[in-house]
Amino acid sequence: MEHISKAFSGVQVLNDVLLHLAHGEVLGLLGENGAGKSTLMKILGGIVEKDTGEVRIEGKSVKIDNPRTAINHGISIIHQELVLVPELSATENIFLGRIPKGYIKWQEIIKQTEALFTEMGISLDARMPVGEMSIADQQMVEIAKSISQNAKIIVMDEPTSSLTERETEVLFKMIAKLKAKGVGIIYISHRMDEIFTICDKITVLRDGSYIDTRAISDVTENDIVRMMVGRDISKFFVKEKYHIGKAMLKVDKLSRNGVFNNISFEVKQGEVVGISGLLGAGRSEVAQAIAGIDPYDSGTLHLNEHQINIRIPGDAIAAGIAYVPEDRKQQGLFLQRSVGENLTIPFVKTFSKFGLVSRKKEETTIASYLSQFNVRTPNSKIAIQYLSGGNQQKVLLGRWLGTTPKVLILDEPTRGVDVGAKSEIYHAINELAKDGMAILLISSDLLEILSISDRILVMHEGRLNGEIGREEATEEIIMKYATGVVEV
Repeated sequence: MEHISKAFSGVQVLNDVLLHLAHGEVLGLLGENGAGKSTLMKILGGIVEKDTGEVRIEGKSVKIDNPRTAINHGISIIHQELVLVPELSATENIFLGRIPKGYIKWQEIIKQTEALFTEMGISLDARMPVGEMSIADQQMVEIAKSISQNAKIIVMDEPTSSLTERETEVLFKMIAKLKAKGVGIIYISHRMDEIFTICDKITVLRDGSYIDTRAISDVTENDIVRMMVGRDISKFFVKEKYHIGKAMLKVDKLSRNGVFNNISFEVKQGEVVGISGLLGAGRSEVAQAIAGIDPYDSGTLHLNEHQINIRIPGDAIAAGIAYVPEDRKQQGLFLQRSVGENLTIPFVKTFSKFGLVSRKKEETTIASYLSQFNVRTPNSKIAIQYLSGGNQQKVLLGRWLGTTPKVLILDEPTRGVDVGAKSEIYHAINELAKDGMAILLISSDLLEILSISDRILVMHEGRLNGEIGREEATEEIIMKYATGVVEV
């Protein structure tokens, strides 16, 4: 892939990117969240169309305009979120779309699947619905599907994120077999130990641009971290200094089996505590447990020195905890409802009496919040789906501040918003902290974490792997904790 560029709605996500893969080679494709890795692979897989550039397979220029074309060229992508049909058997999933019409010789197809599993050195029931299999076994079904399609190129996106150590060893053995057959593998992972175990080369992207390709034998873990983050942060948002009070939220040994374990930290009045970590580290899951969206198995929560029992979101809201979710469209907004309705839903009772809403009070409240957060909208009655992402996010922030929370949890608060909206959201966070609110900020943007946070917690594979003071924090240090290069 050469000179690959792609923009979405005027935002450049890939700029003149290069990627070379040889027969029998494992190429690690690395970069921070949002570096452009997924978009580049979607172009290779025919899911997204490139704006400029060329794709060549075995020296020949090819046009990949849909997933079927990619498969025909021997390209198979195993996504991090597996795309198998749970109700269908392993055999049906492997041959989905390739089973001939009319009379189907099921026994022959099942035998082909069993022979494929034997060749791979795995023991799976070809007749079992994949929904009844473990994630590791589903991963093997995906690989079997790629092999059955005679794939020359297999993309594996975070393939071990849900695997145990033993299951990862099985996967690595399978990768070695594929290499021996001349299959080229593009391996996307944030886990440095894996990269150094199985990759022959690495290609690093940063902010949508190509940085370098190096033999794995020529780099150290620190070299890779430096290539991934290498940005000057001195030009960005500067945090104001103000008083930090007593602990408002205390989380003690919070655990959820298989998701996160023994999480303990506190957030003080007027403090912004950032939580960093790579995709799948468990950051959002911890926040959702505190907010009552997901259950936790053990541990305790204290708010303002009193133990609280959070089992549903209503418990959290009543206690004074507000949560602004990562996926605002799926988890936060009612897209067909008006801007005003989206803003006032949780606190409409404050201007109601005997079940009747005072429209004057409601409109005054709406106007006040729209002004406070500089929400750009023709009027408050327009459906919120027509606002920009940044304005939608500001409405969501205003909604939860209307509940007058003691603790505000922000999960990726500036994802998908423009630079101007980011600046306004940062200013709002700064003002809320100055007024004494305790703020927990989850973000994949290291610049954001470093700019806004008073302290930074770093998660790695479901546990807290580091706590860094604002003065000591750098992108390199955060990445070392996030990737497990440094462990506490």
